[in-house]
Amino acid sequence: MAAGGKVLNATGEFFRRRDEWRRHPMVGNQLRHATPGLGIAIVAFGYLIGEAAYNRLNRPSAH
Repeated sequence: MAAGGKVLNATGEFFRRRDEWRRHPMVGNQLRHATPGLGIAIVAFGYLIGEAAYNRLNRPSAH
């Protein structure tokens, strides 16, 4: 049975099974579920890059 209690014929069942890939975690807007911790890593990396740039721009003068 399909969603809503509708009985599918052979053709409908064929296409329902062919559409299962659309619910895979790597497809669509579910990339964050497939890559746990990536957001935290990007923020940490951005912080390190920002800190390095800040330190480079605000070096104490040599004299």
